[in-house]
Amino acid sequence: MAKHRSSGRNATRRTQLIGLTAALAAAAGTTTVGLSSSATGPANASGSTGLNPSQAEALTAARIDRRDLGSRDASRIDLSLAATRKAAAETAAKQRAARLAANATLTQRRSLALAAAKAAAAKKAAANAKALAAAKEEALAKAAAIKAAAAPDIVLPTTGYHLTARFNQAGGRWAHNHTGLDFAAPMGTPVRSVMAGEVIQADFEGAYGRQVKVRHSDGTVTSYSHMSEFDVSVGDSVEAGTMVGRIGMTGNTTGPHVHFEVLPGGGSPIDPEPWLRKHGLNP
Repeated sequence: MAKHRSSGRNATRRTQLIGLTAALAAAAGTTTVGLSSSATGPANASGSTGLNPSQAEALTAARIDRRDLGSRDASRIDLSLAATRKAAAETAAKQRAARLAANATLTQRRSLALAAAKAAAAKKAAANAKALAAAKEEALAKAAAIKAAAAPDIVLPTTGYHLTARFNQAGGRWAHNHTGLDFAAPMGTPVRSVMAGEVIQADFEGAYGRQVKVRHSDGTVTSYSHMSEFDVSVGDSVEAGTMVGRIGMTGNTTGPHVHFEVLPGGGSPIDPEPWLRKHGLNP
């Protein structure tokens, strides 16, 4: 009886030892658990591990728990790496956005500065152009004033001449008495307007040949005939001394000269000599 109780206690201790060994093996990752026959006795019929079904199940559960724990650890590591990568990507994106914003701000500032510089340059150029135009206009006005002051009010109709016929002179060359002064000069000598005025005629006029008439400010009209060419047109403004044509022989003439007439108010001709002397000239 005592021997039987001793054998039961030994079996119980052996079972506990096997369970403890299996648990330790599961914790350590051991795949095979075996006890020598000297310590545990002969192996049971459940297999070479020396574990009963409950112990084998406990060992399998421990292995599954360990595998699941490893999977969870790996998942946590993957999640941690993914979170780190995401945070790094977000940080890089923020840094890139900040750089782009800084570049955009710098570009805008440069564009504004360039536009301001261009506007200032354009304003300065406009001011310089305006000042230059004003100076040019002033210079032209001064030159015109000087020219006007220096220009004579009246000139003789040509130069290098000699008179070949006077006013009211009779002769077989005219149907009536002579109506002006004839200034004989070489062919091509310039013929000039005696005073400022407006050209009212520039045409071929029968016996007068090529004829120009100029109306002056007091209404007096002066006439220049027998010219070889015209140098003005109707409507032109002329000054005293402006060339209106050249000495010629067109119309009824026996030699190159300009036939000069003075017609007060555009009416009948008067003697040009006293009219010229009245204005300070002695033909």
